Amino acid sequence: MEKDNSLKVAEMFAGAGGLALGLEKAGWESICCLEIVPDACATLRKNKPNWKIIQENITKFVTEFPTYNLPEIDLLSGGFPCQSFSFAGKKEGFQDKRGKVFHEFVKLLELWQPKAFLIENVRGLLVHQKGKTFKEIIRTLKGKKYQVQWKLLNSWDYGVAQKRERVFIIGFRKDIGENINFSFPTPHTYKPVLKDILNNVPPSQGVKYPKKKKKILDLVPPGGCWRHLPPKIAKKYCGGSYHLDGGKTGIARRISWNEPSLALTTSPQQKQTERCHPDETRPFTVREYARIQSFPDDWEFVGSLHSQYKQIGNAVPVNLAKEVGLAVKKALISEREVLKIYEPKISTPIYQSRELKKAPERSL
Repeated sequence: MEKDNSLKVAEMFAGAGGLALGLEKAGWESICCLEIVPDACATLRKNKPNWKIIQENITKFVTEFPTYNLPEIDLLSGGFPCQSFSFAGKKEGFQDKRGKVFHEFVKLLELWQPKAFLIENVRGLLVHQKGKTFKEIIRTLKGKKYQVQWKLLNSWDYGVAQKRERVFIIGFRKDIGENINFSFPTPHTYKPVLKDILNNVPPSQGVKYPKKKKKILDLVPPGGCWRHLPPKIAKKYCGGSYHLDGGKTGIARRISWNEPSLALTTSPQQKQTERCHPDETRPFTVREYARIQSFPDDWEFVGSLHSQYKQIGNAVPVNLAKEVGLAVKKALISEREVLKIYEPKISTPIYQSRELKKAPERSL
């Protein structure tokens, strides 16, 4: 899609580029992508050499913000590290240093004052500390003079062959909010399954199951899971989870061609979170992983095999990001049409326009 040069986005915690690429496909112009993981930065640079990639932690970026000489933006996007709130993690929330970076994102809202922001995170954020964490996040964002909406979206509803739920929080600056007519994207009628997307996948590396695990998963039919194993084997394989009412959906799970994948993890051979290939007893390869996350085949991932899986597993599905990006773009364009505002291209540094203390220009 052709870019609308009047709509600019900066992304924090960019990872391997799922969200940033989806926003570009929705017509947004990338001003910069901030990421701290070297392999993820290398992936971004390899695929988008024209993007400004800043390899730095967000705390230092916020501290030295005026020196980066960045222009005004319409949208600040990003998904702060989700392990602190994930059901698969320790769920330490803001007690974990990864959870505290949310407050750095908020500081950027104050410094940059974009017209809108977009935050995405895991479903577990909604129930962390019985919902107290999420309420605090919404309260904090509203306190920065933004009108805030949120919704839990399932990527399967938006052209992604994967059941992957993510919380999206969208905010618009209150001074323009009364002219904003925003609604989250409408779910698609067509919902793809694996047979729709895993055709002619380029060859790539992939991890393998240990022989013992492979022998067990050989017993599971497409669409099946631990329930299809002989009782003694199932009980031993599930371990302590066997007697739990829930939490066993992904154990010994072989995906069918006629269904979407369960949410991909960062480690495809991890015990009890299997997403086994429909026909072959193995995890999905790197390129199959990428297809399931709706990355294009020419999007290359840099780093070790483990690193590539991690980058893909942590990403926002590209098609989902595109749909949300289109919705935010539509709202902002409508706002401009209502107010007849067509701002000239900004050439002055942000610290001059905001009257921040001038600092030496930073070289990247």
